[in-house]
Amino acid sequence: MSPKNVIFKKICKDKSVGVYMGKRDFVDRVDSVDPVDGVILVDPEALQGRKVFVTLSCTFRYGRDDMDVMGIAFRRELYLSTRQVYPPLQDREKGIHTKIQARLLRKLGHNAYPFFFEFPDNLPCSVALQPAPHDVGKQCAVEFEIKAFSAESQDAKVRKRSTVKLMLRKVQYAPEGEGTAPSVETTRDFVMSDKPLHVKASLDKEIYYHGETIKVHVNVTNNSSKNIKNIILSVDQVATVVLYSNDSYVKCVDIEDSGDSVSPGATLQKVYKLLPVLANNRERRGIALDGKLKHEDTNLASTSIIREGVLKEVMGIMVSYRVMVKLIVGGMMGSSEVGLEVPFKLMHPKPDAVKESEAEEEMVFQEFKRSYLKGMVGDDEDEEGNVSGGDDMAPKEK
Repeated sequence: MSPKNVIFKKICKDKSVGVYMGKRDFVDRVDSVDPVDGVILVDPEALQGRKVFVTLSCTFRYGRDDMDVMGIAFRRELYLSTRQVYPPLQDREKGIHTKIQARLLRKLGHNAYPFFFEFPDNLPCSVALQPAPHDVGKQCAVEFEIKAFSAESQDAKVRKRSTVKLMLRKVQYAPEGEGTAPSVETTRDFVMSDKPLHVKASLDKEIYYHGETIKVHVNVTNNSSKNIKNIILSVDQVATVVLYSNDSYVKCVDIEDSGDSVSPGATLQKVYKLLPVLANNRERRGIALDGKLKHEDTNLASTSIIREGVLKEVMGIMVSYRVMVKLIVGGMMGSSEVGLEVPFKLMHPKPDAVKESEAEEEMVFQEFKRSYLKGMVGDDEDEEGNVSGGDDMAPKEK
């Protein structure tokens, strides 16, 4: 069987407007971002003279909607752009920017109109802080959304049954090139000890992919008179909410309590393994996750990479990772600690480029139904948009 292109479709309840898109993930390459493109299908009879608009928005949400009290804003739009699609303000052919748009317009007929947005270069990627199991409603997150609606004017009141929403994701992939393998070392002197303790920790590389085991090389030269009672290694995720409060959430996402000891005058060379994955942290509140579409799974948030010169304050939530190596040192007055921080990046590998020939393969339309949202609570149905109207609006194949 030949490969097929999945087309995401969503139609509002009154069937006046439908959205068709070839993808919902848009890649941030630091110096450029994939444009957002698609097609709007309208039903002139159902519109009854109303106009059709489409908006692309980026929203930072800090807390649930029901916490918006006493004039405190927990929701802020970082970006909002609106286009009038119908009646068209330019020739339909001039609005075509991609091959998938051209194919959709041919398939859907003369009531289909293209739309196109370009992201500004200073927006964050999709990320959310994991709620606790009992939490209900929207939590702290950066979200992207396409919304199409019909109304008498852009500023007129919009009916929910005439609106369709589609969540998008802005994602980053690991940059090309290996980078420098991180390595950190320290020397600690102790009272009543003629010689110091020397510790070095290093990783094999700077960038690790989600689900990949991290090997930590630890070298300990204990020339001191102190006894190293234990060596504990962990992976910390640091999520900093930079837009509102500059709060930092430091969460341990994997830990290895080795129980290894190093006697005075002895040395240790050992490779430890750590595996930071969401599967081991699903019940923990406040862990940063990559933005997800409602019916899909996700993973720990990827490391944030921003272009030089962009203000961090507009990035919403910044995520970084570090390996912590902690030595527990015994002593007469109690134990002390010697610690190292080794930074690294956790990201997705860059996917294979789509071949140009695949753009001519058969299109398969995927609808978004409430059945995809089973187990979700709160206002997810409203946020994800109204149920698809099926193929009622689409012209039949001849």
